[in-house]
Amino acid sequence: MAEPQRKRGRPRSAPENAGTIQALDRALDILDLLAAHPGLTLSEVAERMEQSPSTVHRVLHTLASRGVAESDPATQSWHIGPATFRLGSAFMRRSGIVERARPILRALMEHTGETANLGILNGDAVLFVSQAETQETIRAFFPPGTRSPLHCSGIGKALLAFGRPETLAALVEHTPLKRFTDKTLTTAEALKEDLARIRHRGFAFDDEEKSRGMRCIAAPVFDLTGEAVAGISVSGPSHRIGHEHVKTLGAVVAAAAQDLSQAMGA
Repeated sequence: MAEPQRKRGRPRSAPENAGTIQALDRALDILDLLAAHPGLTLSEVAERMEQSPSTVHRVLHTLASRGVAESDPATQSWHIGPATFRLGSAFMRRSGIVERARPILRALMEHTGETANLGILNGDAVLFVSQAETQETIRAFFPPGTRSPLHCSGIGKALLAFGRPETLAALVEHTPLKRFTDKTLTTAEALKEDLARIRHRGFAFDDEEKSRGMRCIAAPVFDLTGEAVAGISVSGPSHRIGHEHVKTLGAVVAAAAQDLSQAMGA
C-alpha cells in the first residue's frame, strides 16, 4: 500500500539514517522561531511551522521541562527560557573573544561617542555577541543575539572582504541579496566591487544599507592563524557619522580591531 500523503510538517529532506533526528530537528526549529519571534501562541507556532497543534504542544512542553522555553500564562504566549542563557554563555566562553573585546569596545565607544559592537560569522549572517552602548538619546542598538545579513552590515562586509572566499561564493550563489533600503547592494557585482574597496582601505562602511538614517564602520578581527573570526564596528545615526568623518573613524575602528586581533594571538 502506498504511504499516505503527509499534510503537515516539513518535507523529508533526508532519510533518518542520513544522521539527523527528525523530532530533535523540529524542536530546534521551534526554538529558533521563538528566539526570532517571541510571544507567539501555540497556534501561531503551529501555523508558522506547518505542524499540527498537538505535535507543537508536545514539543513546547518538552522544551519547557528543560527550561529552554517558557509560556506566559496570562497571554498564552511562548518565549525562549532561561536555560538558553546558560547555553549561550557557554558558547561565549569558548573562545574568550567576548571578554578580551570588552575593554576595547568600551574604549572605542568612549573615543567615538557611538555604540561599539562585536560580531561573528553565523551562517549567512552576522551574530552580534557584545556591545558597548553609547548614552546618546539617538543611538544604534544591536543586543547580543541579534543577527544581520552579511551583505548590508559593516561587520558582515568586513568578514566577507577578509574572510574565506568560499563564504562569499556561497552567499552570492545561494542567498538572495535582499533589499532593505535604496542603498542596499543587491547584485553580486556591486557587492564584490565594494569588498574590493574594503580590502584596499582596511575597513567597511555601511552607508544606510540596512536601515535608513543609520551608518556603520567596521573592521575585521584575526586570530593566530590569520583567519578573520570576528568584526568590530561603531554604528550610529547618519547625522553624526557624516561622510567627512568616515576616514577618521575607519582608522580608529581598524586600530581597535588590530588591538583585539593581537589579544587573540594574531
